[in-house]
Amino acid sequence: MEIAAARVATFHYILTDDAGQVLDRSPEDHPLSYFHGGGNIIPGLEKALEGRSAGESLTVDVPPAEAYGERIEGLVQDVPREAFQGIDRIEPGMQFQANGGQGPVLVTVIAVGDRQVRIDGNHPLAGKTLHFDVRITDVREATDEEKQTGRVAA
Repeated sequence: MEIAAARVATFHYILTDDAGQVLDRSPEDHPLSYFHGGGNIIPGLEKALEGRSAGESLTVDVPPAEAYGERIEGLVQDVPREAFQGIDRIEPGMQFQANGGQGPVLVTVIAVGDRQVRIDGNHPLAGKTLHFDVRITDVREATDEEKQTGRVAA
């Protein structure tokens, strides 16, 4: 059976950056399952998996435009330290949920000063080409519930 819309695909993956550094991987005993066509994985990877079958392995290079987008420098800004009330220790790399104009946004602290904290609202992988090594382990028809929700049932 091939991966197609309204099917559930299961695969193992290793995600690396341009330097070959491993950014993420599926645990050996827990491959990733997703509902194909539901927008549950990045578009470039979903496109590359279309038409593939269980047992296949592939390498996929996904450019930023088909992953987490290009970096937007306007999403890097300084905010007053008072915006972090109740948080005693703020360090670069920490992530917080902030309220943006279009709802909640995950921001990453990139610098901390005495009065200002520099935050970045870009996804940590924005602007990066992502390299996936994928091994497809299963493809099946989605259940009625999965078709209704567009997600794999728990």
